[in-house]
Amino acid sequence: MNRFIAPLALAAFAFLAGAQAASAMTIEKIVSPAGIEAWLVREQATPLVALSYAFHGGSTQDPADKSGTANLTADMLDEGAGDLDSKAFHERLENRAIELSFQVGRDYFHGSLRTLSENRDEAFDLLRLALNKPRFDAEALERVRGQEIAGLRREITNPNNIASKSWWQTAFPDHPYGRQTKGTVDTVPRITADDLRGYVRRVFARNELTISIVGDIDAKAAGALIDRAFAGLPAKSDLNPVATATPRGLGRRIVTDLDVPQAVMTFGGNGIERNDPDFMAAYIVNHILGGGSFSSRLYREVREKRGLAYGVSDSLVWFKRAAVVLGGTATRADRTAEALDIIETETKRMADEGPTPEEMAAAKSFLKGTYALSLDTSAKIAAQLTQIQLDRLGIDYIQRRGALIDAVTIADAKRVAKRLYGGGMLVTVAGRPKGLTSTGTVE
Repeated sequence: MNRFIAPLALAAFAFLAGAQAASAMTIEKIVSPAGIEAWLVREQATPLVALSYAFHGGSTQDPADKSGTANLTADMLDEGAGDLDSKAFHERLENRAIELSFQVGRDYFHGSLRTLSENRDEAFDLLRLALNKPRFDAEALERVRGQEIAGLRREITNPNNIASKSWWQTAFPDHPYGRQTKGTVDTVPRITADDLRGYVRRVFARNELTISIVGDIDAKAAGALIDRAFAGLPAKSDLNPVATATPRGLGRRIVTDLDVPQAVMTFGGNGIERNDPDFMAAYIVNHILGGGSFSSRLYREVREKRGLAYGVSDSLVWFKRAAVVLGGTATRADRTAEALDIIETETKRMADEGPTPEEMAAAKSFLKGTYALSLDTSAKIAAQLTQIQLDRLGIDYIQRRGALIDAVTIADAKRVAKRLYGGGMLVTVAGRPKGLTSTGTVE
């Protein structure tokens, strides 16, 4: 396998060495002959093409009693398509050093492709087959299903998964966001090949398709390849509606008893949507409290001063129908209560006082300076451009981002800190934390 991937690795390294600065990147909006829109960045220094795309309709489109349908679909798309069974399909990929991947989130089905320019026609042909003519053969389906179930069984006793699952189920009961993207040991065995075909038929369509392509290719060739892979898909998807939701259970603490040396904690509450005018201020404030892994208040107070955990952090997480701020840590069972008290104290202090001017200056400098690291390979650039499109930030967002960060004032930050962290948290713990029990009532 390594000998097939080596040419791609060398090409990616060359692209990294000669990558354009973010501020100088030229992004073109192109339209294929079939009318499919995409964003293109030309980089002709290396013979490499990277594609990123997303269909609206991730795990929220799973039937309630068959969670994991989208995830199993993603795992099956390279297990045979068209006239190629699983073995033949993988041989075609490996013989041309073509990389295809498929991932599922709650709102979107994501895919990516990376290939040397000389193999791009075959690469897009294989992608076309995977999206338009997946086989879902019985032998491959049972093999992949078995692998997924084995992983899910391991997660049943994993404290990280238990705490996370408890948080999402409590925050979003009776809502698709509260279900597990990978499904459960009860739901995955129920999923049939017809369920996978139904998911593909309803979700893989051109009307809510987002595409980015980066590399040694011009607009005409890019349009032709896009049509090769995507033009044969249905014009319109058939998605189930997803209701707007806000996290519930704020103020509750749920402890799941588990005989493990450490206790794992998930905590979070209401977030801020990506298109909210206060988002950038929230992004900076969150970095100061818990987003900066080695510089945040939580890391300093929990890890550096007291040695209670190896790490602690929180992040802004946004979906199409909800937004949360979510964090986590793991610590010794006999010190979990102390760690949680510090997290809650620092969160409240941020809500009450906001950040200092010194913290603001340092966070702004860091967030502007490190952004280029997300744009240092062709695949990263393509993925970023797809996310920018999904978030509807505009084709000039990369150029405007620094100014948006600079425009946030200390007054903005203090106001948004109260909005972000003043509403309380839902805390879920897996383990046997000394002196810490479940509190609050079910809504």
